[in-house]
Amino acid sequence: QVQLVESGGGSVQVGGSLRLSCAASGNTPSTFCMGWFRQAPGKEREGVAVIDSDGFTKYADSVKGRFTVSKDNANNTLYLQMNSLGPEDTAMYYCAAGFRGGGRLWASAYSTWGQGTQVTVSS
Repeated sequence: QVQLVESGGGSVQVGGSLRLSCAASGNTPSTFCMGWFRQAPGKEREGVAVIDSDGFTKYADSVKGRFTVSKDNANNTLYLQMNSLGPEDTAMYYCAAGFRGGGRLWASAYSTWGQGTQVTVSS
């Protein structure tokens, strides 16, 4: 089993930036594909960005050009650089690992989740 711990969330004004981190420990082979998801109140959890150990990335259309996902394979740490943030980006952000097949931006494709880190964007 892999353990995931997110950090870096906070409050920021519209147009600002944040960088999220997710440290993985334990069964690290299951971290070959990791992703960021988010869930706003009253909404379903949605895929934001994923990356695998070969560097393949996939982004939700809503964040393309603004968010960048990266991964330090040596330290098993996942990052999400978020720029040009807007109120629509306000959500709890979760790190995911344990990809078990299916669409890479599908929450159901991942077996392991972190506790989440809150991102709030205000005007």
